[in-house]
Amino acid sequence: MSTDWLASTPIASPHVHAGSSVSAVMIKVMLALTPATVHAFWLYGWPAIFLWFATVFAAIAGEAFCLRMMRRRALPVLKDGSAMLTGWLLALSLPPWAPLWLGLVGGLFATIVAKQVFGGIGQNLFNPAMAARVALLISFPVPMTQWLDPLPMGSPVAPDLVRSIQIALGSNNELDAIASASLLGHAKTELARGIDLTQIRLPAFGPRGEHAGSLGEASIGLLAAGGLALLLMRVISWHIPVAMLLGAILPAAIGHALDPSRHLPPIVHLLSGGLILGAFFIATDYVTSPSTRLGQFIFGLGCGVLTWLIRTYGGYPEGVAFAVLLMNALTPAIDRWVRPRIYGRDRRGHPLELGK
Repeated sequence: MSTDWLASTPIASPHVHAGSSVSAVMIKVMLALTPATVHAFWLYGWPAIFLWFATVFAAIAGEAFCLRMMRRRALPVLKDGSAMLTGWLLALSLPPWAPLWLGLVGGLFATIVAKQVFGGIGQNLFNPAMAARVALLISFPVPMTQWLDPLPMGSPVAPDLVRSIQIALGSNNELDAIASASLLGHAKTELARGIDLTQIRLPAFGPRGEHAGSLGEASIGLLAAGGLALLLMRVISWHIPVAMLLGAILPAAIGHALDPSRHLPPIVHLLSGGLILGAFFIATDYVTSPSTRLGQFIFGLGCGVLTWLIRTYGGYPEGVAFAVLLMNALTPAIDRWVRPRIYGRDRRGHPLELGK
């Protein structure tokens, strides 16, 4: 039999290039995050802007340091944008007026410990931004749980530039802002005091979903719009976001229907905390999520259910970061359990018999 066709047949896959790249994907994700981030800057002013720059700078510096230690050229690797996106996502998960040192420590931890120690991009087991957030929350619980109500720039009580620098540096002086509990934290505190949820008045949402919380909670609508843009651009698929939202909303609806005095309604879970940010921008990380569609749906569902369980029964009012990290640890097992069928073989990997 002639074997001339072998000369023109590609041996190693992949055979077709999609025309995308790591840097292109990172740029699209950052563009999708930009409207919500800019809106958050307007709501919280200069301290939030300084915190964002500090966190992103630390993430990039940490990656550059590791590359230098490995005697690798830093510029080509940093140009892919993954370090910047890691710092960006971490900044959105922090309190808007957190001290600058908190962002610096978190950014360094994210890229050095949670990313480069595992081998760099494509090798890390856990989402670097969420690993850094959990490390900061456990190590520095006080600055990580100090919230304030949104305060648009130009308001009569908004701090000036000099005062903002003092706040960002961690000044102990009295703050010229309105302190507030996050919506989930307020409900958790009242329940711990023995007051059921039907007897308290939960903080109202702002006209655009604005309420006290992390920088990434400033505008749920803009985050959702950015997530939908990623879906339309086919940067992500619908499996993880939809499954994660369903995993959190469905048990919340059941729990609220059975006992509204102990369980928040599903709309509160949807519009509070980092559920939208996590569903569209964090859990969908290519590296730390399963590769198959069914595996991604299982992964997202697990993230959503764990988020609701931690929020409802755990010691922390927010559970997205913990849920994502726990499911990251299960990603290799999910990929092993949910494998696509190889052409010419059954689901167990056995060759198919002719005629069957």
